[in-house]
Amino acid sequence: MHPMRKCLAQAGLISVLFLAGGAAAESPQAPDPATAGAALPGETSLSAQSLYQFLLAEIAGARGRLDVSVQAYMELARRTRDARIAKRAAEVALFARDMGAATEAARLWNTLEPDSEEAQRVLSGVLMRTGARIEELEAHLAKALAGAGERLPQHILGLNGAMVRVDDKAAARAVIDRVTEPYLELGEAYFARAHAAFNANDSAGALSNLDKALERRPDWEPAVLMKAQLMQHDQPEQALQILRDFTAKHPDSRQSRLVLARALAAGNQFKEARDHFDALLEGAPDDAEILNSSALLSMQIEDWDAAERRLHELMRASPDNEDRVRLLLGQVAAGRGNDRLAEQYYRAVGNGDEFLQARFLLAQAQARLGEVDKARETLQGIQGDEAVLRRARVAEAQVLRDVGRIQEAYDLLEHELSSRKDDPDLLYETALLAERLGRPDVMEGRLRTLLDANPDNAHALNALGYSFADRGVRLEEAYELIKRANEIRPEDPFILDSLGWVFFKKGEHGRALEFLQRAYGQRNDPEIAAHMGEVLWAMERHDEARQVWSEAKERHPDSAELKAVIERFVR
Repeated sequence: MHPMRKCLAQAGLISVLFLAGGAAAESPQAPDPATAGAALPGETSLSAQSLYQFLLAEIAGARGRLDVSVQAYMELARRTRDARIAKRAAEVALFARDMGAATEAARLWNTLEPDSEEAQRVLSGVLMRTGARIEELEAHLAKALAGAGERLPQHILGLNGAMVRVDDKAAARAVIDRVTEPYLELGEAYFARAHAAFNANDSAGALSNLDKALERRPDWEPAVLMKAQLMQHDQPEQALQILRDFTAKHPDSRQSRLVLARALAAGNQFKEARDHFDALLEGAPDDAEILNSSALLSMQIEDWDAAERRLHELMRASPDNEDRVRLLLGQVAAGRGNDRLAEQYYRAVGNGDEFLQARFLLAQAQARLGEVDKARETLQGIQGDEAVLRRARVAEAQVLRDVGRIQEAYDLLEHELSSRKDDPDLLYETALLAERLGRPDVMEGRLRTLLDANPDNAHALNALGYSFADRGVRLEEAYELIKRANEIRPEDPFILDSLGWVFFKKGEHGRALEFLQRAYGQRNDPEIAAHMGEVLWAMERHDEARQVWSEAKERHPDSAELKAVIERFVR
């Protein structure tokens, strides 16, 4: 039986039992006269005609004849004026998507049960779906609020949900402002206004209303969290401080701590974010989402022990995700420099969503172990569509590049590019390889081609700007290119590194150090460390430079860039 027919058939059976005088529990979907002779408003007893019409409506619905069911229920509701039948008529009409009948039935239900919250909610939804005049909707909402009694705050908080189908968000906001006017002693009224202002793209208005809500309900969590989230884009530090203060005052609030942890992670404050996720785990040690977040943040700050521990806990808590956990455990092993163990984890990943990524990472591990031919065989054995095969060729070129076989890498991608001349990945990779081969003109030409097609390609802007800066040429143009990349991706550590480097080349050492420290704080990369040490050395801060280089060398002993810089300055 069709699910819809089954639903109506079950409801109909219960209704027939009631009307026939059989004992049954009250049905939430059907009228509930206790016996066939029960009195109904508007009638001295349930007439034979009414009983017949009720059965007709239910049986028609059970057989999929919703049009007949709706018509029979509507006629019965009009004649009996029973709120339960009006409710059932509204339900069936909505099920049948007969919005005209649903509107009439919902209005009748509200007339017969003016204090019913459910009746008011259904009518609001129907008016929305039918595109009723906003004046009618406003009148209905005002009436519902006026009769809400003790539940007035909850009704006010539901206003934006009631208006969700109004496309004109400015008009919806105006309605909410007007219907809440009598209730401005309540923080909920300003909270509803704040939501409506936000929906109408007025963030300043939303913040103003949230402040008024908090004047009436100080330290009210929903208002505090919404205010912080609205401020996060333009005033991220102030938003974080609001969340920190609230969480410190309410340490048992999981919601505020979760919002704070996510905001910190978004702002690249990874260690503090990880600490808050760990605090959340104290109350829910098997929460897979929190375990995953803690593990990823531990990996980001290179706390490999903590990352491994959390990943094993995640494996136990969510065994369905074991392939993804194996992939991450392989990356942890690689981060520790144990590529043999990483290789074992990558090979253990099954033929699911993570398989392809595991093969790419396996090839990288093999290349780091000096097994370049094996790495190339792994990549050449990848199967998939054209996009997947292109990724494999790019990865193979990167393997060759990383072992210094630049010309081979360039030739491999040039061959691919000959049949895909506009491919952005191939243009970008061959541009970088061309520069390594001492052909800056080819590099610039290909990056310009990329930027002609996509002027907001932050990676191409950064690569071109950095190339100019590193060679000490066209520094103002280099700065403008990198600045534009930074505007598109403001927290990208490699773009911050490029900004620092161009300021260094321009002789602005203080600003250079500021950006390089930001970049290094976000990503412990050996090339960023090399740049930061060089700037410190130029500022006569030799001991600090040595310390930066020493710490980076301990973490990245195989970095050629770092080794070359240290040899230039430290004798």
